[in-house]
Amino acid sequence: MIELSAYHEAGHALMATLVGAFVESITIDPDWDDSPERYADTRIGWPVDNFSERELQEKMILVALAGPVAEMLHTGDPYHPGLVAEWANDWRQAENAAEKILDGKQKQYAHLEQKTIELYHLLDQNHYWAAIAAIVDNLLAHETMQREQVEEILQIWL
Repeated sequence: MIELSAYHEAGHALMATLVGAFVESITIDPDWDDSPERYADTRIGWPVDNFSERELQEKMILVALAGPVAEMLHTGDPYHPGLVAEWANDWRQAENAAEKILDGKQKQYAHLEQKTIELYHLLDQNHYWAAIAAIVDNLLAHETMQREQVEEILQIWL
């Protein structure tokens, strides 16, 4: 479970960096506070002044779906991100962003499914998968990473 969570969070972290956001922190040992139960957490910072509203929502969709896609690539199981209970929060975040830029559930779902496919092909490229693996290795060794650590690791691969 911990390794799978590390791949999931690494997917979010890599995609956030690729789209121009930054990772404030990433952990596979989150606090069990009053928040919903979770086994890992990635905190993303968005420089909102750098993007139009549509660009920001598109980027948020990619970051939300990148965690499930990284898990799919790691396990080899090509599930639909909207149908896996553990990914419900990610799918909900992607849905919320899609609702802000597209009219109608059918268009929104088609868009999210297309983005999932695109992410699957993107993250499956050797250099991106190596970047994810480097984040995973560090997460498994240290459990929590801060912005500077993530940036240092990704600098090597991007």
